[in-house]
Amino acid sequence: MFESIVGRVRTGAATASIPFGDLPAPFRGMPALGPEFFHGEAAQTSAHACPTEAIDPVKRTMDLGRCIFCGLCEEACGGKGITFSTNPHLPYGAKEHLVIGKTLPEPPVAARALVDLLGRSLHLREVSASGCNGCDLEAQAAGNPIFDIQRFGIEFVASPRHADGLLVTGPVSKNMKEALIRTYEAVAEPRLVIAIGACAISGGIFRGSYAVENGVGSVLPVDLFIPGCPPHPATLIAAILGFFDRYPGRTSG
Repeated sequence: MFESIVGRVRTGAATASIPFGDLPAPFRGMPALGPEFFHGEAAQTSAHACPTEAIDPVKRTMDLGRCIFCGLCEEACGGKGITFSTNPHLPYGAKEHLVIGKTLPEPPVAARALVDLLGRSLHLREVSASGCNGCDLEAQAAGNPIFDIQRFGIEFVASPRHADGLLVTGPVSKNMKEALIRTYEAVAEPRLVIAIGACAISGGIFRGSYAVENGVGSVLPVDLFIPGCPPHPATLIAAILGFFDRYPGRTSG
């Protein structure tokens, strides 16, 4: 017992400070688009390598709602047009907020009434709508002693009847559509829907399959999209806090 206490004292505080710092390897964070992407052949080369059509070589934009952060675009252009940083702060909000180009979209803030009501006490029911469970694992990790999402008043609950909203992962398979809708209807109004990960936003690598709905937005009204594949706990927490105007130095880039 004594050795255990001494060990805890020596370990000290393990919880990450806010604002979050860089992601550890091998995680990929916010991509940076260089001059070659806008004026050279890098956009076209990267678009050919992208498995989810996240890169538009005509508009010279990158849709982080489709990006699975595989790094094939960076590899294809030799890092001349696209390089992935270790910055965990990704754009969030509506789908249009996730498309980056020469300028970064301004991250939105929830309506004042919603901020006042849920900004400091948010209970979420997580629904895995047929994803690979990567996003679910990262969401679960957000509650560990390092990230400690509960210190911000955010908790996951077992029943939608105890929740203020849903946190949904996965592309929403045809078999999960009704279950997701019924879970949503069980949440008291006003209710919040957060979709995390490429699959929940756009269908991800499953987009276009006969078996999926291509994301949560095709089934439910979504208030907040958070990109990633999967989003790191730091990305998840920063986006939710930013949406409720509680994250220090709130920024998408």
